Amino acid sequence: MATNYDRYVERMRKIADIGHSIAVLSWDKETYLPKKSAPIRSQQIATLSGIAHEEFTDPAFGDLLARLNKQRNLDDDKKKNVSVTLSDYEKATKFTKRFVMQKSMAVSNCFHAWLQAREANDFGLYQDSLEALVKIKRIEAKKLGNAEHLYDNLLDQYEPGLTVETCDKVFNGMKKPLKKLIKKINKKTAPKKDFLYKKYDKDVQWNLGIYMLSEIGYDFDRGRQDLSTHPFTTSFSADDVRVTTRIDEKDLSNMLWSCIHEGGHALYEQGLPIENYGLPTGSAISLGIHESQSRLWENNVARGKAFWSKYFKTVQKMFPKQLKKQTADSFYKAINVIEPNLIRTEADELHYHYHVLIRYEIEKALIEGTIEVADLRDVWNAKYKEYLNIDVTDDVNGILQDIHWSHGSFGYFPTYSLGSFYAAQLYAQAEKEIPELEKQIAAGNSKVLLDWLREKVHRHGRRYEAEELCEMITGEPLNVKYFMNYAKKKYKEVYS
Repeated sequence: MATNYDRYVERMRKIADIGHSIAVLSWDKETYLPKKSAPIRSQQIATLSGIAHEEFTDPAFGDLLARLNKQRNLDDDKKKNVSVTLSDYEKATKFTKRFVMQKSMAVSNCFHAWLQAREANDFGLYQDSLEALVKIKRIEAKKLGNAEHLYDNLLDQYEPGLTVETCDKVFNGMKKPLKKLIKKINKKTAPKKDFLYKKYDKDVQWNLGIYMLSEIGYDFDRGRQDLSTHPFTTSFSADDVRVTTRIDEKDLSNMLWSCIHEGGHALYEQGLPIENYGLPTGSAISLGIHESQSRLWENNVARGKAFWSKYFKTVQKMFPKQLKKQTADSFYKAINVIEPNLIRTEADELHYHYHVLIRYEIEKALIEGTIEVADLRDVWNAKYKEYLNIDVTDDVNGILQDIHWSHGSFGYFPTYSLGSFYAAQLYAQAEKEIPELEKQIAAGNSKVLLDWLREKVHRHGRRYEAEELCEMITGEPLNVKYFMNYAKKKYKEVYS
């Protein structure tokens, strides 16, 4: 006879099936969708979003959750699943099915407007759709309840418990030491990196990306890679996790870091327990922890000297003319040159956090209404001049470069910096616990690190909050000092 918990699991997996069906349609929308198919696809996604919301917010399901929450004979994992779901349910019931479908349509319209605007290099083509979506996000933030800052309610969707107060503390604590380190580096002569911008054949780059993904442990029997305007990872279950990349034939770095960054996200998703499909214990903790996985593989591993002492010769064989005069050491130094640039996804590890800070400050003000969509281009350009001292050349390299706002993902950007800081702290702990980790990576054995992450991070799902997990693994809450120590050590070597 089915228990109440069995009925809960059945409902959750049904909702997950609907949600992942939406994800399949969305993945197709960003990879293979014909141009004229956008309106009906938007309708299909909106319909399924409404159905998923209806299933999840059914009062009968709420009653079931309330009964289970009082049940004393559940084990710890079951209690956690129920309590997290009940919290999610209480937030979801603040919205009507109509609102959810309206938001879904606004997101689809905004995404397609963003694509057209990028193609035309004209923010004006995107402005009206984004304005409509921002209005909906402001309503959403208000409906989620009282908070010291309206933006707190959107931050919480990506990083539970994250607030403006915490973000301000993290960014303010980062600014001074980061500026000091960059200033010190700028006094040194930068390693040469012009060879990274020779012509690198698109097909060969593609093959290199596939190879790199395989080497860090991405399972192609449970995933695939495709091309998209903006690289992303999507998961339909732990057994079907897909990544995309983009390729610029005049910039090898573009593809390389896109592949490995998204590969880090995918490794996390493939490491979640499939037996907990549809349940909180089978889902990622937060975007900060998710980003810690992508940034750890991208920066701590793949921008590391040990990694290239193993893989440089392979890359050199694939691009013999372009890399003929280079060594593993010169390549390692070139990919770690520090200089301000316009594009966040192509930024070095230090200036990257100014890119994130700019977006955080803009969307916080946008949600709270102190700036409007019509102001965005001017505000964006002014902040790039203020923080990075560079002039924005056009909209594609400026306000149109990120996909996030067209998805309605306001509150996401701060997790990129949090992820880098978590990554440095986790990697420092891994070095303590894994014998000769750097030597193992230099020998091509990154599996030891992946196994460690599977055990320490991936298998837990949402059993713990991000800060709680960090303290459980490293012995202390998030501490930016680990990132700064890592950066100082690395760039002392890169810049001699």
